[in-house]
Amino acid sequence: MPPHARNERTTTLNELVFVPLGGIGEIGMNFGLYGFGPPGQREWIAVDCGVSFAGPEFPGIDLVMPDLSFIEARLDRLKAIIITHAHEDHYGAVLTLWPRLKAPVYATPFTAALLQAKRESEPGAPKVPVQIFRAGDRFDIGPFSIEAINVTHSIPEPVALAIRTSAGTVVHTGDWKIDATPALGAPTDEARLRQIGDEGVLALVCDSTNAMREGVSPSEQDVTQSLSQIICEAKGRVAITTFSSNVGRVRSIAKAAADADRQVLLLGRSMKRVADVAEELGYLEGIAPFVSEQDFGYLPGDKAVIVLTGSQGEPRAALSKLARDEHPTVALSRGDTVIFSSRSIPGNEKAILDIKNALIERGVRVIEDHDQLVHVSGHPRRSELRQMYEWVRPKIAVPAHGEAAHLMAHAGLARELGVPEVVTIRNGKMVRLAPGAASVIEEVPFGRIYKDGHLVGTAEQMGIGERRRLSFAGHVSVLVELDEKLELDIDPEVVAMGLPEKDDEGEEFVDVLMEAAAGAVESIPRGRRKDLELVREAVRRAVRGEAYDIWGKKPAVTVFVVRG
Repeated sequence: MPPHARNERTTTLNELVFVPLGGIGEIGMNFGLYGFGPPGQREWIAVDCGVSFAGPEFPGIDLVMPDLSFIEARLDRLKAIIITHAHEDHYGAVLTLWPRLKAPVYATPFTAALLQAKRESEPGAPKVPVQIFRAGDRFDIGPFSIEAINVTHSIPEPVALAIRTSAGTVVHTGDWKIDATPALGAPTDEARLRQIGDEGVLALVCDSTNAMREGVSPSEQDVTQSLSQIICEAKGRVAITTFSSNVGRVRSIAKAAADADRQVLLLGRSMKRVADVAEELGYLEGIAPFVSEQDFGYLPGDKAVIVLTGSQGEPRAALSKLARDEHPTVALSRGDTVIFSSRSIPGNEKAILDIKNALIERGVRVIEDHDQLVHVSGHPRRSELRQMYEWVRPKIAVPAHGEAAHLMAHAGLARELGVPEVVTIRNGKMVRLAPGAASVIEEVPFGRIYKDGHLVGTAEQMGIGERRRLSFAGHVSVLVELDEKLELDIDPEVVAMGLPEKDDEGEEFVDVLMEAAAGAVESIPRGRRKDLELVREAVRRAVRGEAYDIWGKKPAVTVFVVRG
């Protein structure tokens, strides 16, 4: 065969590739791409479109999302966005990023309804076209054949995906665990996963969140029994904070409250929104109506249970308001109990601890998962991972959904189990799954973009770096007015924000900075003061330097120079 013919065949070879743009090497912000076809002509599907939440290092930022510039350059070949379940780290960016992608969204009924409810609560949010599917359904998207497989997680209707192509089948697990007695829905579909394993699985892209923990996660039924006992034995009000999306947990709490002859109040906008969707879809059937905030005040303490948002220490959530005694209609008293029926997301520990301490100071009893069984994870521990590998028997293992330690622990386990190929990747790495040995073949653009109010952009576009600097050392504005002879007509006007009021000798800081600004102007020969930019920069340097000499920090300084 002539060399040019071999090259032509190589360039038209269909390849199956996986490219994570978020969610691998971190917790949250899940966004994975599967591509099939010759390089440069691949067709793509996206799996999940999630967010992370900004910590104190991103002042003012509402949401953190994956940079999608790689797939935005290939929009004509993006065929669909498939959502595995309605947790924020898997679907929370859909409304914000869909206008950039404009591909059909595939979701289960619960996810679709929750997305619609969220859209109605956000003025100006786009109308996203959603194709509904259910566990057990199969549908074709371009060169991909997708099968949704029922799994168990801490939210209604989670699915794994069997993604079939002519190059092989990939099982993308999403978030899952093995629970024989889930609060809602059926257990993880072992029989179907075994059948798919018998058909032959090329690769397993699998949840790594609990890959460092041995054993099996406790059942949701065990949590239900434990919460029921705590509620029955409590003397005063019981407030339970959990993720609003954990409808099964809310249902369990409501049943336990009924057994203890108590009524339940839901607090928090997202908690009420999810409950409305769950009720509409029948997930709260048989549960007594929730009490209103107006009627709650008439309930004796030993007849009341509150289910509320704020498990991650969010300052505006219901639990934070109760801890500060700032809620307009509901209050906690000495002798009441607050249960944290959730896990802390990394980065939120300090905010959660502050709320716990505030509650304890007010005489409220706080119960966490290390005190009693009040929460179970929705992710598989090592014994559950072993079972998944036994069912599916993949040729390739791709640890996903986790930070570096989780991914490495998962990779080590996969090797112990004899998986022929184990590929550890990070966001931005394109791994070729077929043909040939699995390997990273390309690095693609990736990163983060930020939602700030109604705007979305990069850290630079949103001014995050400047905000950080302002938060560390404040800002000084200086107005310098020169008369017709280029002399100072009046003293420079100084406004300082975020700086100390006085220096260490008790003098007003703004007065010291004003003198520095005036001295800088007067040190410039009058003939050179025609150059207003020169004056501006001299004043800026002088004010910043004086602040550093006195305070040891350099504030941001803005100088305005005007000439009469």
